Amino acid sequence: MAKELLLEIGSEELPARFIEEGRRGLGGLIKERLEACGLEFARIYTLATPRRLTAVVEGLSEREPDRTVELKGPAKRAAYDPRGRPTKALEGFMRSQGLEEKDLQVVETPKGEYIYGMKELKGRPTDSILPEILSDVVSSLSFPKTMRWKDLTIRYPRPMHWLLAIYGGKVVDFCFGPVRASNRTRGHRFMAPEEFCVDSVEAYIEGLEERFVVVSPERRRELIVEKMRELVEKAGGLPLEDPALLDEVVNLVEYPVVILGGFDHGFLSMPEEVVINAMREHQRYFGINGPDGTLMPLFITVANTPGDTDTIRRGNERVLRARLNDAQFYYERDKKVSPVQRVEELKGVVFQAKLGTSYQKTERFTRLALFLAERLDFAEPPLERPSPQDFLTERFNPAGLDKRGVSEKELNYIITGRACMLAKSDLTSGMVGEFPALQGIMGREYARLHGEIPLVYNAIYEHYLPQHAGDRLPSTHVASLVSIADRLDTIVGCFATGVEPTGTQDPYGLRRLALGIIAIVLEKGYRVGLDVLVEKSAELLAERLSFDREKTISGVLEFFKERLRQRLLSQGLSHDSVEAVLSTPWFDMVDTVERIKALEGFKTHPAFAELIVAFKRVSNILKGVSPKDRPDETLFAEEPERELFKKAEELRPVLKRLSEEANYRELFATLAGIKEVVDSFFDGVKVMAEDERIRENRLALLNHVRSLYIEIADLSRITLQI
Repeated sequence: MAKELLLEIGSEELPARFIEEGRRGLGGLIKERLEACGLEFARIYTLATPRRLTAVVEGLSEREPDRTVELKGPAKRAAYDPRGRPTKALEGFMRSQGLEEKDLQVVETPKGEYIYGMKELKGRPTDSILPEILSDVVSSLSFPKTMRWKDLTIRYPRPMHWLLAIYGGKVVDFCFGPVRASNRTRGHRFMAPEEFCVDSVEAYIEGLEERFVVVSPERRRELIVEKMRELVEKAGGLPLEDPALLDEVVNLVEYPVVILGGFDHGFLSMPEEVVINAMREHQRYFGINGPDGTLMPLFITVANTPGDTDTIRRGNERVLRARLNDAQFYYERDKKVSPVQRVEELKGVVFQAKLGTSYQKTERFTRLALFLAERLDFAEPPLERPSPQDFLTERFNPAGLDKRGVSEKELNYIITGRACMLAKSDLTSGMVGEFPALQGIMGREYARLHGEIPLVYNAIYEHYLPQHAGDRLPSTHVASLVSIADRLDTIVGCFATGVEPTGTQDPYGLRRLALGIIAIVLEKGYRVGLDVLVEKSAELLAERLSFDREKTISGVLEFFKERLRQRLLSQGLSHDSVEAVLSTPWFDMVDTVERIKALEGFKTHPAFAELIVAFKRVSNILKGVSPKDRPDETLFAEEPERELFKKAEELRPVLKRLSEEANYRELFATLAGIKEVVDSFFDGVKVMAEDERIRENRLALLNHVRSLYIEIADLSRITLQI
């Protein structure tokens, strides 16, 4: 008869970000361990609050199934003597495993004949093996950080206080350190801290709810959203959508109490992002928009303790008022200093010990961004090429620039340089020092207040985009160029100084920065060689730092290649198509993606499979040899040789034109036209002829054929589905 299993791990409050990971780990480990024992169950689900991680197994069978196991013994030659009698080695094997000769059989393996024993194992009762399973599960849970407490050797994110484990209403007896499992749990820390006993999942959930604990995160979410909607509608507003904050708040409380609070309308004279940041980042409050879409002087907070909600509301309002007073003080003080003045202050801010100050970094990525702008034909320098410092002068301030006699591309150059030099101007502001999440937002605001044009002040904010996967990208070319240059300077600088990502360690977020560059380049369609940009970045860095440039450049490019590979595979593109193209020159990432998509489409061509087989033969024959660049037509001894060379020469200019036009779908379709002559060549010509000159010339011919496509995609890497 199947029974239910309930496991609860009780501890001090876990960090909210650990809880979902803990739930997944707990459910996954239990499923894995039960299946390893062959135990059947109906389903597993998990529950959690800040103080507990819980797993429920429904319909868990009462015992393991009986099974037959194969036990490998000695080799046959070592198991019997010349007379066919068991040796001591075989006798020892049978004795240790409880086997008799009738249980043995000879099995042929890749290493020869071996003796195997067949042993019938009776399934153990589930309640006898659960202690071992649950002890292993609890000790195997993984979290971003764990701790030890007292003089114990066990580890968990917070000190563990109790374990509840019951199967079929009975306690599963096991320990984790000094904590022994029982049938007792605890309610809300303040409202019902006493222990109480449970004998079923139903009694567990009901008992906790009676004691002010909603153990299901999904149910807590429903309660919060429902009450929040009710309070906001009464106030005549709309809640600010913030799924990430909602996820966090759900895992901060055991018994959600939703409260509406307010603050002085005068604080709304600051940018909305400042008020929202103070509410969200510091207090975990939800903002409320009015019908017109502007922020209202109201907020929603979720408390963990039922009781005097008026007192809780006043306390939260008092705390928020203090935070907003601080913000307003810094905001009013910061506005008095121009962004240009703040850039000068960056000379005293160290970006990284070996890479210099933030000011030096700004100069580097300004020059890199302008280099990129010229490569893309987006901008060109004025007759008198300005230095990075010149962009801080009024002479090169687009807001006051006399645009007569200045071309559009020259203006783009000036705007891009100005945006770059002001991009980090808010780092020395009091507001960003107090509220780091406002970096870029305050830079945009202060630049706007001091008369910078929209392309400049918006780029100050948008050059931080994207901040995470799926985030929006910079909306203008200026912001995109600043973003790419800033990120690439950081990546190349870190590789040059040996600060490279390893495993889970990525202190400067270089993976995120690289993925951001890739996303911008592909979205904007920037046709530029990444190798050229990396070399330029390394050149700029070499002006102040000694490092191995070749090693740094190759390391950075390989790092980007792996990020690009991950992105393409995550989009559902075939692994073999991705590898076929990435094994060729790939630095123009827009072109690379076009080639991969065209290759994917080419797979439906009627001649695809046979053509790939032929090209694989070409690559296999050429593997490990270095033929001359071009075959000698006078050495062709067979007609298929001449036909293949003639066809290759016919196709070469056509393929070259299609490649230059990036018309890769037509290119692959055209390449299929060589299939029949390639087949005829392999059917009628012996490549490895005895005459060395003929052999070398035929290898050169195959290399000549391979050169038609090898710069587009290494088609020998394509996997054919049988």
